[in-house]
Amino acid sequence: MDMDLKAYFKEARGVGILATCDPSSMVDMAIYVRPAVIDEKTIAFVMRQRLSHQNLRTNLRAAYMFIEQAEPQYKGLRLYLTMLREETNTSVIEQMRRQQPWIYPDGDDSEKFLVLFNVDRIRPLVGEGYTA
Repeated sequence: MDMDLKAYFKEARGVGILATCDPSSMVDMAIYVRPAVIDEKTIAFVMRQRLSHQNLRTNLRAAYMFIEQAEPQYKGLRLYLTMLREETNTSVIEQMRRQQPWIYPDGDDSEKFLVLFNVDRIRPLVGEGYTA
């Protein structure tokens, strides 16, 4: 089953968790907003210079779990990712932030990176299913 990530993340509300791993295999998890969907195989996150971003410098693999606000069952997605590249151009990052205002509020002047990922595999939150 193919998944239209752009349509899904345009409508879905909930919380996301990005998991990354450092060189010694220590896993870190952080809450992240919905990703920007570039195309059917590429998503992006605006990231600050924190642990998740540091981990991606040595291990390009990550996983993103999105848990929808749904009752009474758990719904959502698990995305298995490989980092493609990062963009440091502040005007490109600001344009992305304006398109998705939930990323970081106005007035946040911390250094940011637009990190692009290939979507290697997609699974539902619970059970088996989809693949990219």
